[in-house]
Amino acid sequence: MIVSIDVDAQKTFTPLCPNELPVVGGDEIANELNAQAELANFRVMTKDAHSPHAQWLCDLPAEILQTTGLPDAPEKWVSHAMIGTYGFELLDNLPEETEYDFCVWKGVSPQLHPYGACFHDVRERLSTGLIEWLTVRGATVIIVGGLATDYCVKSTVLQLLRGGDWRVVVNQAACRGIAADTVAAAWDEMAAAGAIILDNAVAVAQYLQAA
Repeated sequence: MIVSIDVDAQKTFTPLCPNELPVVGGDEIANELNAQAELANFRVMTKDAHSPHAQWLCDLPAEILQTTGLPDAPEKWVSHAMIGTYGFELLDNLPEETEYDFCVWKGVSPQLHPYGACFHDVRERLSTGLIEWLTVRGATVIIVGGLATDYCVKSTVLQLLRGGDWRVVVNQAACRGIAADTVAAAWDEMAAAGAIILDNAVAVAQYLQAA
């Protein structure tokens, strides 16, 4: 059973929202996400979903990644993916939320700012239900793409690799990251943990046919 996951493919992480957390090329991945989903039996969506009362908010980009002292939101971030805003929306040309088979909304509570899609908290004690849902569906291969490579994609992939007896494939063409050094480190970390890193959906299709 093959499952495709769109990780935080939202406008907040694109140049469409320059005052939030714009990732270069973040608005270019919808077609690749759709292509990888064509290879799957089920499609999952994850979204950052934040409150204007979030305790990790900062006013200036220079304050990003400063420590907060909060166990489940350790770094500061500027306002992004606030529920109901333009940045909260999925990228154009992706399905409506109700068309996905399973959805995860992350960071709704003001004191939480998780990166991975499998747990509501950074300490990984509060399940979002994603691992359990994948287990019940009998997932054997999970294809991952989304935003951003060096944070939410990486964390989600590492959680999935620890969470079940399935192969995790990461579609590079369906991902974009924040900084070159942390992106490179993320690819290395995911590969070292056992992720299968492939160039694009065509390569994913070839891998699935050969497996």
